[in-house]
Amino acid sequence: MAKSLFIAPTDLNSGLTSVCLGLLRALDRVGVRVGFYKPVSQPAKSSGDQSADDFSVPFVRARSDLDPPTPIALKDAQSLLNRGKSDEFMEDMVGRFQTVARDVDVVIVEGLVPDRSEAYTARMNVEMARNLGSEVILVCSPDGRDCRELDEWLDFSARLFADPEDPDVIGVVLNKLGKPEQTGMLPSFNRQEPVTTPDYAGDCKIFNSGRLRLLAAIPWQPELLAPRMADIARDLGADVLHEGDMDTRRVQKVTVCARTIPNMVDTLRPGSLMVTPGDREDILLATAVAALNGVPLAGLLLTGGLMPDQRTIDLCRRGLATGLPVLKTETNTYETAHQLANLPAAVPADDPDRIEKVMETVASRLDADWLQQHLKVERLRRLSPPAFRHQLSQLARQANKRIVLPEGNEPRTVQAAIICTQRGLAHCILLGERDDIEAVAESQGMPLPEDLEIINPAEVRQRYIEPMVELRKHKGLAPDMAEAMLEDNVVLGTMMVSQNEADGLVSGAVHTTANTVRPALQLIKTADNAKVVSSIFFMLLPEQVLVYGDCAINPDPDAEQLADIAIQSADSARAFGVDPMVAMISYSTGSSGSGADVDKVREATRIARERRPDLVIDGPLQYDAAAIADVGRSKAPDSPVAGKATVFIFPDLNTGNTTYKAVQRSANVVSIGPMLQGLRKPVNDLSRGALVDDIVFTIALTAVQASQAEAAGSEQT
Repeated sequence: MAKSLFIAPTDLNSGLTSVCLGLLRALDRVGVRVGFYKPVSQPAKSSGDQSADDFSVPFVRARSDLDPPTPIALKDAQSLLNRGKSDEFMEDMVGRFQTVARDVDVVIVEGLVPDRSEAYTARMNVEMARNLGSEVILVCSPDGRDCRELDEWLDFSARLFADPEDPDVIGVVLNKLGKPEQTGMLPSFNRQEPVTTPDYAGDCKIFNSGRLRLLAAIPWQPELLAPRMADIARDLGADVLHEGDMDTRRVQKVTVCARTIPNMVDTLRPGSLMVTPGDREDILLATAVAALNGVPLAGLLLTGGLMPDQRTIDLCRRGLATGLPVLKTETNTYETAHQLANLPAAVPADDPDRIEKVMETVASRLDADWLQQHLKVERLRRLSPPAFRHQLSQLARQANKRIVLPEGNEPRTVQAAIICTQRGLAHCILLGERDDIEAVAESQGMPLPEDLEIINPAEVRQRYIEPMVELRKHKGLAPDMAEAMLEDNVVLGTMMVSQNEADGLVSGAVHTTANTVRPALQLIKTADNAKVVSSIFFMLLPEQVLVYGDCAINPDPDAEQLADIAIQSADSARAFGVDPMVAMISYSTGSSGSGADVDKVREATRIARERRPDLVIDGPLQYDAAAIADVGRSKAPDSPVAGKATVFIFPDLNTGNTTYKAVQRSANVVSIGPMLQGLRKPVNDLSRGALVDDIVFTIALTAVQASQAEAAGSEQT
């Protein structure tokens, strides 16, 4: 039977669900198969519907492959207890828990939030934890307490669960450290500096005596509270005058505008929601100009039921076309500001990006290694998507490589470079004029780190002409032609990689795949041990990470090339922590079919096995036989790969690209790639619709590839 951790809050606003989700992510990341169980639903006070589910279970279903049982409503649990049927309630609770615990190692059990109006909730937490035989983790928001006060509060909270026959409290998660006191008309998500907090870890006796372990100290971060403009519209019941990017733009600060233009210019900052009476056309114009200048404002909220003149609206069209949302409310400015200050802080169930950020923030600070050791759960041989991303970041930091980004003034690329620098994932080099890049960063509200390198192409272009002529002399490249080609920053960045001034290149946010790949083939060229340049995608399925190749480069590889793609893909998978079980995909399994396409896959399998007997490779296999255990046992009972494949090699680009997109879209799977393989040094292409996170992970991939290429080169010499 799985072990269980009961997560019990000590305060009303401790962030219980956020900690549970983060703990789920953190344990999954270290290889623990973890489940989630919420025995009793407890809707937020703002919902007004005491029969409704809270958001815990929908969050878990949205961000994992888990399907926790629906919790019993708090009013129904209360009714059972009032009628003296606590045993019936506990029996049902334990039965539901066992359905969750059947196939996992550890179950995270979310308790109830204590409330003065429902005093029995604290006692219910104690009884549920005891009946489940759970070890308990307390979640506490210090909320201005000093070390002595926190010691007393945690001691009292822990003693509630103390019983000689049952597990005691094992640890504490301190949440929302440094949260400033909310005052007046200031919304909780407004940008504010965190207040200074005591050294709880060092000065609290309950921690330094070893009685309880401090499992995490999570700082207050207002950006995790930032609602979308769509949430503002829904919560205020506002009319949408211009939708813009209301589903993605987040409000980080509310600015009530009643001043003249010169006195309000400094408030036009990224993430600001401008609140103003609808007849203040000067503020509408200033907001539109700021949007045209590239400032990603959250939006504009017009109050008092007033509308600007249509001619003014027409004048602002181009500013609105940048994606600026505009809302209108019937309440006056004061009433609107009051409503904004009292919006619920809970994350909406339909906001996966915010849920993901909360989970990652909490998970990154939890001591999951200590918990895993404490629970004595062995690491499982599987790589979940969170574990993959975590491992990728760790490998990139260890690699410490220089990655050149030719699209140096493209906003997403600038943001990604800043994030990679802050996280230490790579030493990024942006190609472009410093003034342009600084302007882009400022408009995004992200200052450039000092160690983020910027190179002006005009200042260095001349020194690459001669090396480029030397590399392409067999093609008759003349100096004037080389100089013209180097006007393209992708070509310039590729030359930096070829001359060992950078370890890898990432491009494609505004360039085509051909623009990115062609210079690499001409100037960096194919690695000595590769017969072809190919690509893979890392498919982040809910339960594990799979590798698909080739889905982007080779239209119709022959058997020799297909074998090489299989070997490259297996090596790439292993380099990133995926244990390669290689399936050569076809429309036929084993010897059941014939034809030129099947014969090609069969021959490629033979060649790959002959070249690399250390790899587990089998084919031809149909996709379902490779991926699904039951089908594999039926169609290919003697195959070492059937039903267990982690690397899928498709016979041609048509099959590979179609399959990858079908899986990505229909199953809502995150994919990372394409990652090019077979080059002497790594160059990777982006989708032109890439998100900032996509670029960040591609930079990290490239850094790890560069480290692998360097290691391979050292072995050969």
